[in-house]
Amino acid sequence: MCGRFSLSLDFADLLEYFQIAGSPPPFSPRYNVAPSQQVPAIRTEQGARRLVMLRWGLVPFWAEDPRIGYRMINARAETAHRLPAFRAAFRKRRCIIPAGGFFEWRRQGRQKLPFHIFRRDGRPLALAGLWESWRDEQQGREIESCTILTTAANRLLAELHERMPVILEPADLARWLDPEQSSPAPLATLLRPAREGVLDMYPVSDYVNKPQNEGARCIAPAEVSG
Repeated sequence: MCGRFSLSLDFADLLEYFQIAGSPPPFSPRYNVAPSQQVPAIRTEQGARRLVMLRWGLVPFWAEDPRIGYRMINARAETAHRLPAFRAAFRKRRCIIPAGGFFEWRRQGRQKLPFHIFRRDGRPLALAGLWESWRDEQQGREIESCTILTTAANRLLAELHERMPVILEPADLARWLDPEQSSPAPLATLLRPAREGVLDMYPVSDYVNKPQNEGARCIAPAEVSG
């Protein structure tokens, strides 16, 4: 799964790497992004890539209560194209969630030890996502929200968890964001575990375990006792 990530990337570098057009909303570096928070996402609008802010936890357009989003932070890549909550978004509303890294926990007895996972080449992670728009007719408000797709863990991540977020390679970005591509079959080929050697990880302190904690301490390598 993917329940927490970091986004401590340089804003200008992020815009250049993903070739984002227009005037995106500015955001500050984040080190402990949690569900229900606003997260930057990249989607295609009028033929160009735009950076927008979405609430993490997808609220289906047909939902009666937006709190359903708390259970929709992830969608399984193998089934998202056919489940009622995600299938319309899979065909028409795909996005990329940029990240510097993400967190996963390994059980050790009663403890859960956190790890920070990132690309070895220093590039941003392009997490495959879906977005949706939900309108509260009574209050006249609209919520745009997103979910992160997950797939089976590769060998590195299998040490921690059986699932991992789908990480798109640079050559995959255009096809994933192409609004003309709506057939699930060609898109499914992109939703695979990261190749071995692409990612690396290291343990961090349990400071990151609390979603309210922020700052560079969240991704600092844990002190190893001798």
